[in-house]
Formats: sequence, C-alpha cells, structure tokens
Amino acid sequence: MLITAERIVTGAEVLDTGWLEVSGGVVTALGAGVPDATADHALGAVTVVPGFVDMHTHGGGSGAFPVATGAESVAARDLHRRHGTTSMIASLVSAHPAELLRQVSMLAEQVQDGLLDGVHLEGPWLSPHRCGAHEPTSLRDPDLAEVEGVFAAGRGTIRMVTIAPELHGAVPAIRAMVDAGAVAAIGHTNASYEEAKAGIEAGATVATHLFNAMRPLHHREPGPIAALLEDPRVTVELICDGVHLHPALYRDVTSWAGPERVTLITDAMAAAGMADGAYTLGALDVDVAGGVARVAGTDTIAGSTATMDQVFRNAVLWSSAPREEALQVAVQQACLNPARAMGLDVEGIAVGGPANLVVLDDDLRVTRVLHHGTWVDGVA
Repeated sequence: MLITAERIVTGAEVLDTGWLEVSGGVVTALGAGVPDATADHALGAVTVVPGFVDMHTHGGGSGAFPVATGAESVAARDLHRRHGTTSMIASLVSAHPAELLRQVSMLAEQVQDGLLDGVHLEGPWLSPHRCGAHEPTSLRDPDLAEVEGVFAAGRGTIRMVTIAPELHGAVPAIRAMVDAGAVAAIGHTNASYEEAKAGIEAGATVATHLFNAMRPLHHREPGPIAALLEDPRVTVELICDGVHLHPALYRDVTSWAGPERVTLITDAMAAAGMADGAYTLGALDVDVAGGVARVAGTDTIAGSTATMDQVFRNAVLWSSAPREEALQVAVQQACLNPARAMGLDVEGIAVGGPANLVVLDDDLRVTRVLHHGTWVDGVA
C-alpha cells in the first residue's frame, strides 16, 4: 500500500509532499517528493503523524480498565484508537489487595493477547494527603511481599507503577519494581524535596501528572516538583486537557525540562468520548458535567474525559513556537517520548517500524487512523 500526503512528520524529520509504503503492518519505505508509482491512498492536503502513545489512561468509551473485563477494555481501546492512540498502557487505580490481584491478572491476559500494550499501577502505594480520586481506605504503605505478588500476577506486563516515595518502605519498593523491569513513577505524593530525590536515586524515572495530586512548589520547601523537574533522568507527564493544567505551565515545563522530557497523557476515565452523567472510577462514583469529571459530591477532579488528539492539539495551540516547530515538539511528546519511557518499540514513522499513523486536517483533527497497516473504522 502506497500512501501520499502533503506533509509527513516522522518524528525525525518533516517530509513535504511525503510518501510511504506499507506491507504486512510495517513501513517498508518512505521519502519526500512524488513517488514513482501511483498512490493507493492519496490523502492530499493533510498532515500525517505517528500514532499516539498514551502511557496513562484509565478508560474511555464507557469502558474502564479497573473493571478489567475484556468488554470494558475493548470499549476503551476502540474509543481511543479512533482518536489516534495506537499504543496504550492501561492504568488502574488503588484497590484492596485481593481486588488488585484480580485486576492485574485479568489485564495481564489482555496484554498477552495483544489487546493492550501494558499495565500501569497508579497506586495503591500513594499518599493519603494527596489521594485525589483514589478510594482512601485502599491506600497503604508498600510491602515487598505484596509488590512481589502483584508483579507475579502481572506476568511481565506491568510497565509502570506510581508510588509516593515518602511512604514507609517506598525506597526499597522502588528498587524492587525497577529490578522487576517496570518504570517507577513518583506521584500522588506529599514528599519533601529530599524524599523525592531519594525516590529518584532509587530508580524512579517518571513524574505522574506533574503538579496534579502532589505537594505544590514553595520557595522555601520546594517539594517533589522541583526535584522532578531538575533531574534529567525524569520524564514528566502533563495532562493538557485545559482542566488540569494552565497553558502557561505547558510552555514553562517544556522550556525548563526540554521537550524531550515531557510526555502528553490523557489520564482519561470511562467518560472520555461520552456524554455528561454518572460514572465510576474504581470504587468511587464520578459525576461528569461540562466534560469535567469530579468525584461525586466534591470538587476533586477524577481523571479526564480527554483523548490524545485533544491534548496533542492543545500542545500545538498553547506553544509559543512557530506552528511547524510546535507540531514537531508535540509529535515528540505524544509519540516518541512516551514510547521511549515505556520501552515500546514504536518510535515514530520509520522503515521497519509499525505502520501506525494519524491523519490530521488543517485544524489538527483526526480524519483517518492506520493501526499496524489497517485503517481503523469509525473515525470521524
């Protein structure tokens, strides 16, 4: 299959009047200019970017990963795929021990079957002072025996664990998670600067939704945000949905940390792509009004209703850089950086790589999605 487009942003370069060949779900050739053969799909005046990689999402399309059934996961995956996410890590929320093992075991099967690309444990080893939309009675200090049991249930599919480094036993738990092949992420934390630094030295390399659900920056007690921003080993997640984060913070963090250390995430829950109404996130009831999800009866934000095309578009619009530069940075942050952080072999559009593509119109809205060489049905 030969595809042509006005612009292809590969992640390594921009091909004006670009083309690419796909065979067997893999990119077999690409280049700039007019190809020798007639295109099977002449897409015209569009921009083609690599498929989005969402390393932090709890669900969408009415499906919730914590429910952990195949039907729920398929609903969430399909909704996000129609919006350009071609690689997805399924995020859980804090749960009591037996329920956590059940969820991890069931999602592990779905990863092994190719439905998902990995599992992210957001909790239960989080700060009760910064629990956000996590059920408070399910929070606990990390216990190495429990960590080992959860990883055994995950059978190699757990790619990331969010943990508060100030908890009793957190530092050895971080070391154990990293030794088991997972990424340790610092989040939902009330840590001091020194406690966050200790977590990083133990092996943590991701900041879970920077700013949200963590001790705020203070000029005399800088807390975890300063520690996470200043360390070049740390990749920082940002939820650029227009609710969790002011546009100025996207610009500032991209400048402070560098575009290569920022990943765009959705932190989406089941209501993504759905109407306002009543939903659940783990054990908590959630009300969605005006597209904003909150724990029922509170002002606490409960994940988002965003999709990756939305946060990608916001990143381009919020940038102070020229549009083409902003577009290339957003590709890095929505495609390359999360793939690298999660150890996924899907970095950009390259010969020999998977044929995962998103076709965008001039307003950066998704018109077509290619997943492993097959066009996705139902794209708006």
